[in-house]
Amino acid sequence: MLVIRSLRSRLVPPVSRSIQLFSTSAAAVESERTIRDGPRNDWSRDEIKSIYDSPILDLLFHGAQVHRHVHKFREVQQCTLLSIKTGGCSEDCSYCPQSSRYSTGVKAHKLMDKDAVIQAAKRAKEAGSTRFCMGAAWRDTVGRKTNFNQILEYVKEIRDMGMEVCCTLGMIEKQQALALKEAGLTAYNHNLDTSREYYPNIITTRSYDERLETLQHVREAGINVCSGGIIGLGEAEEDRVGLLHTLATLPTHPESVPINALIAVKGTPLQDQKPVEIWEMIRMIGTARIVMPKAMVRLSAGRVRFSMPEQALCFLAGANSIFTGEKLLTTPNNDYDADQLMFKLLGLTPKAPSFSEETSGTEPQRFEEAISSVG
Repeated sequence: MLVIRSLRSRLVPPVSRSIQLFSTSAAAVESERTIRDGPRNDWSRDEIKSIYDSPILDLLFHGAQVHRHVHKFREVQQCTLLSIKTGGCSEDCSYCPQSSRYSTGVKAHKLMDKDAVIQAAKRAKEAGSTRFCMGAAWRDTVGRKTNFNQILEYVKEIRDMGMEVCCTLGMIEKQQALALKEAGLTAYNHNLDTSREYYPNIITTRSYDERLETLQHVREAGINVCSGGIIGLGEAEEDRVGLLHTLATLPTHPESVPINALIAVKGTPLQDQKPVEIWEMIRMIGTARIVMPKAMVRLSAGRVRFSMPEQALCFLAGANSIFTGEKLLTTPNNDYDADQLMFKLLGLTPKAPSFSEETSGTEPQRFEEAISSVG
């Protein structure tokens, strides 16, 4: 034994052994700094990449530490997403079955009427959802004054039910954002989808800067920003880091960051993409939690593919919101009873709705400077 120990001592110097045993990951360092100093908006891409590349158990543990510090750890918000205008979209988003350019079997429909939308919202509330999201398959809302005014009425009535209300209607102008704010809209969803560099491989009908401009209009109107992305589009890990870097260096972090896993739909250009693995979701969620500590990190599309233990790891890493109901726009979602069982077994508690009357407007010049510097 003495000979073996002596040989080991000569082969592995004491300093090297110390580094091997006590090396600290970026997730550990940056989570401690986040807890101590709070959110920051000057992240470098390399810093975020170092967090993302940390050992997976470190990301889980330190994402959980930040989550416990900022949020009620077992509290998870239940949201419902309804497609109020399905199909027939003029855009060419490679992942989307609602594009009119692809043969996916999704038929184009007109805007749902008010009674149907309100009834869906009431059912969602009865099932435990505290946020009701309405999605319309439009590139933008220009020239849709009648439909837009109808949606304003939907927003007012659902807000009066005591629910948070979110919309995703494509690109909107400044005056439309102000009208949505006046109607009582809680949040507006407009995902960046991926990094600026990879974006042209996925979408050509709307630019990255146009997406950021919509976020600017939403922020300046005093509406909460909901913006995240999709993984599994064929992008590299660098692109996932790039997406998080863009979001984390906006003048104000999004209040909500949905992390979606692609559900490949037959007929779309991405129909043959391989499913996202749970470890990829954990890396995205844990990194998002550390770099945007106050955001609601939403375990969104693709959750249906993950088992209950896998979803538990996502909550541990920092996710604190899910979408409930049988569909997310046009793709399948988790069963209601399965979600209720998961809440019971994991000891999760439903999050009550949260309404902020503060307007967090951002100076246009500052926002424009920020978005021109990312990418």
